[in-house]
Amino acid sequence: MDVGFIFDLRNPAQWERPWADHYARSLELCEEADRLGAGGLWFTEHHLFPDGYLPQPLTFAAAAAARTRNARIGTAVTLPALRQPAHLAEEAAVVDLISGGRLELGLGAGYRVPEYELVGADHSRRFTETERVIREVQRLWREGGITPLPLQDPVPVWGGFYGPRGARIAGRLGIGLLHISPEMFRHYVDGLVEGGHDPASARVSDLLPVMLADDPDAAWPRVAPHLAHQMNTYRQLSVEGTDAPPPPLLEPGEFRDRREDGPWGALEIMTPEEAAARILERTQGLPVRHVIFWASIAGMPDDLVTRHLELVSRELAPLLDKAPARA
Repeated sequence: MDVGFIFDLRNPAQWERPWADHYARSLELCEEADRLGAGGLWFTEHHLFPDGYLPQPLTFAAAAAARTRNARIGTAVTLPALRQPAHLAEEAAVVDLISGGRLELGLGAGYRVPEYELVGADHSRRFTETERVIREVQRLWREGGITPLPLQDPVPVWGGFYGPRGARIAGRLGIGLLHISPEMFRHYVDGLVEGGHDPASARVSDLLPVMLADDPDAAWPRVAPHLAHQMNTYRQLSVEGTDAPPPPLLEPGEFRDRREDGPWGALEIMTPEEAAARILERTQGLPVRHVIFWASIAGMPDDLVTRHLELVSRELAPLLDKAPARA
């Protein structure tokens, strides 16, 4: 189980930096995380967010790959249904070559109607198209349908799905599941069997809403406005393009120890020791490969970001390494 960081490149107006500076600083953080020994650097995708959420994760991944040496370079996730299979296969192959064979390709169906409308894709067929494109990318690599091919054979591919349907799709495709959930793991294994894959090949990873700080109580009021921005934009934009009414905005104080946003809550700020105990409890019995943390939450202060990177890489990772062997 290695530790990594995910970057979404959000740059909210209330804390906005010049965009070129913001991208440069994010690449510096990738270098720093790699120097500290992080196991992975991951990049994620959304389109048309007012705060400039990263729209092309493989493009940024190529830049990060060129600036680092050891960390795995991943997407968690990019959206295959918005791309032609050959384009995705070629772009991912280039990142794998630049990185020297460090790519972890996470793919998901997405959920926002405007993102599909932006490229003329059919939102109602997002799961069917996602599965089709993943299969075609795998075929192009397997049969030499593009040039050059990736360095890795095969490239590790992950399905970023959170419901039973997606978990079964990931299993049928024989790829990893980017979701740590005992309930969804059962659907994933059923999919592996359905697709003719060995259940022993199962592997899971996930983005965990956990941040580390020396003094969590002191960090909370500084992080809370940034977390409120992150969570409120997800909530508000998730219904854009649909008939659903926008959900009410939540205030920063409402997020601490929130449990109803998922099994982990909205965010937990902990010490490394607390986080290790929590993570090991929640991942017990699952074949976990990567645990991923936000590098920064919506432009939060640099000192919190850099200390979080240090604590995860230097203090949390050894605690997880001491855990008993995983399933």
